[in-house]
Amino acid sequence: MVGPPGSGKSMLAKRLPALLPPLSSEEVLDISVITSIAGMMNNEEGIVTKRPFRDPHSSPSMAAIVGGGKQAKPGEITLAHQGVLFLDELPEFSRDVLESLRQPIENGTITIARVNSHITYPSRFQLIAAMNPCKCGYFGDIKATCSKAPKCAEDYQSKISGPLLDRFDIRVDVPHINAFEVEDNDAESTSDVAKRIGSAIDIQKERYKGLGFSVNALVDGEVLIKFTEMDNASKNFLKNAVEKFSKARSNQY
Repeated sequence: MVGPPGSGKSMLAKRLPALLPPLSSEEVLDISVITSIAGMMNNEEGIVTKRPFRDPHSSPSMAAIVGGGKQAKPGEITLAHQGVLFLDELPEFSRDVLESLRQPIENGTITIARVNSHITYPSRFQLIAAMNPCKCGYFGDIKATCSKAPKCAEDYQSKISGPLLDRFDIRVDVPHINAFEVEDNDAESTSDVAKRIGSAIDIQKERYKGLGFSVNALVDGEVLIKFTEMDNASKNFLKNAVEKFSKARSNQY
């Protein structure tokens, strides 16, 4: 999400866990084990029943994000497993930390090397990021002016590498909204949106029954082609979109 300060990016991100489906028994077990290993279990039941929402500050160490340390504890990407990892002010994170996310996003796991062993943790999370369009935050804003545009925006956004940006499926521009728009009672509720998402997930589960996965995010290219029939016009449209907006050919899938 890209937008000026105060446009509601963080608020939107924090609503996402409420849109995701309830945890399965397997997911409850996974998250509970991770929480216990991290020494963060703080309830008497000894299980976690809600999807995690992790929002680390923008100056963490590499170990804090991917895991490590003397005891090879899980980092934020594992603590967010089966939940949401929210990176606010994305360009403020160090380049090394951001680049370390690329492989876990692709594989859904992270391997931590120790002196005599390797430890692999799961890291299948929904990555959400937010940023201002430039350092001051007002590039392109109708209510304020960026005095150093467009260089301010170019320099700020260049802190994020192309390969990492290619791993974001959706970019949303979040403009300023006025008080009258906020008070609009006709807006769709979180619970209504969650029901629609739940219906879509049920369709995916039925589609991929018996294949070892249940949602589109886990489908590889070959399986996707099998279940997605496109006419030539649609194929050409997709190829042109990939060529125009992405350097990664894999984004065609």
